[in-house]
Amino acid sequence: MAVSGAHGHGNQAASGPRPRARPRVHLTVLSNVKGDDIAYGPWTGDIRGNPRYPACCKPCRTLTKSWPRGAISPPGQAAGSRSLCCVTLRFYDTAARTVRDFTPVTPGQVSLYLCGATVQAPPHIGHIRSGVVFDILTRWLRAGGYQVTFCRNVTDIDDKILRVAAAEGVPWWLVAQRNERAFSRAYAVLGCVPPDVEPRATGHVPEMITLMDRLIGSGHAYPADGGVYFDVRSYPAYGSLSGQRVDHMRPADDTEPNDAKRDPRDFALWKGAKPGEPAWDTPWGAGRPGWHLECSAMATKYLGPTFDIHGGGLDLIFPHHENEIAQSRSAGDGFAQYWLHNGLVGVAGEKMSKSLGNSLLVDAMVTQVRPVELRYYLGQAHYRSGIEYSSEALDEAVAAYRRIENFVTRAAEVSPQAGADGDLPAAFRDAMDDDLAVPQALAVVHDTVRAGNNALASGDTAGAAAALAAVRAMLGVLGLDPLTEPWASASPGDDLHAVVGALVTVALAQRQAARERRDYAAADAIRDDLQAAGILIEDTPQGPRWELKR
Repeated sequence: MAVSGAHGHGNQAASGPRPRARPRVHLTVLSNVKGDDIAYGPWTGDIRGNPRYPACCKPCRTLTKSWPRGAISPPGQAAGSRSLCCVTLRFYDTAARTVRDFTPVTPGQVSLYLCGATVQAPPHIGHIRSGVVFDILTRWLRAGGYQVTFCRNVTDIDDKILRVAAAEGVPWWLVAQRNERAFSRAYAVLGCVPPDVEPRATGHVPEMITLMDRLIGSGHAYPADGGVYFDVRSYPAYGSLSGQRVDHMRPADDTEPNDAKRDPRDFALWKGAKPGEPAWDTPWGAGRPGWHLECSAMATKYLGPTFDIHGGGLDLIFPHHENEIAQSRSAGDGFAQYWLHNGLVGVAGEKMSKSLGNSLLVDAMVTQVRPVELRYYLGQAHYRSGIEYSSEALDEAVAAYRRIENFVTRAAEVSPQAGADGDLPAAFRDAMDDDLAVPQALAVVHDTVRAGNNALASGDTAGAAAALAAVRAMLGVLGLDPLTEPWASASPGDDLHAVVGALVTVALAQRQAARERRDYAAADAIRDDLQAAGILIEDTPQGPRWELKR
């Protein structure tokens, strides 16, 4: 069963079919374009020297708008003599119910809005999966040369926050601040790059008032009994995102009672003030914002009236994202051009939510496995697929990541000069361009690790270094490179690790001396004693190496 994402509101909607495999596209370089400037469609941006693209693309610089279908060059220009291999970035757009080529509103730039946390409780892994998924997306877009503006909001005023505060007998803002810090800590511990802007709902009431004024003036909203409501029948396309008809929808349950509404399906833009609740003044009376209004006001403030991508969990499709579209487009905004929704996390066939009490809190999970291993687990499936949590599945993910990590560690010892700026394998690029197909991309990682291990075993230092560079480049996109921050940061146990290392070096020297005098029983005893102490020894062509048993 699907489960709640960042907000923890709403109902599940279908994620759509898996994308079809795409053929490689060969486009002709124009002979009359000078120097590094080449033209092909449909992208625009600077990709010269970018490792995301194959070697034949590296000289590319300026990409221009697409030309008519079937033409090999823009009107009035002759075709040249060489080919350029490129694959178009594509995403499954929930609104279109199909995979679409990605064309940003502004060439070379991407504006991305992610529905962030409703901070009534600390985050479980269902919330944080969304953060990991869109962190990978952001990294891939930036790896492709796009200038990304990433906005992830915080819903810090909500019915659930008020209920928690009332039950605890504390101010609502204390609950919100406490849990906002918990979310920030969870994002950071899993290596998510901070958003460019992280607005709070309570800081954007003036923008919400302006949006309501526009909607009332255009006849799409109406004030009643201190609240303001959106008239869903005034927007003919209402229900198109979730594939529903208005007549078949249940009444919106965002107010009690619903008597002030013209239609029980109308949703609240503004909720009239109640005793003991926070309130802000508006021309229509004091009160507080409705959940849906908040995101539209914040998204357009920072990304503009029309922006590229809106993301969130599948459970937000209806009513939250449906209502965002209705109010934003009724006000005249183009709003999001692509809608991306990540699958949810379940436990034993149930919905993971705070109310069921089966939540796996991030703070607790990172005491059971390392944060980088939890990140691997949450990011390894296709983003539109659901995850059914089990300890066995988590253990498998941990083992898979450690195989990668072990290779990186061993190869870096042999080839310390190998950096993280190697070329990305074509199969990895193609997978990531194909609706962010992380499972296929990880298959390329593991294939490269196997090749690198074979190179290490045969003493092929150059082959191992090449594999290491490629693996680290791929892991960098996925936020999993063990040799970069935050995973490479010093930890409190590093000093102890150095002491253990010195002692193991002494033991290994004694083992080598025993082998040289052909006292193999003593050498084996030293190895067995180290293994019993949790230290694994591996003999390599470059000499013995050790690591702590995990």
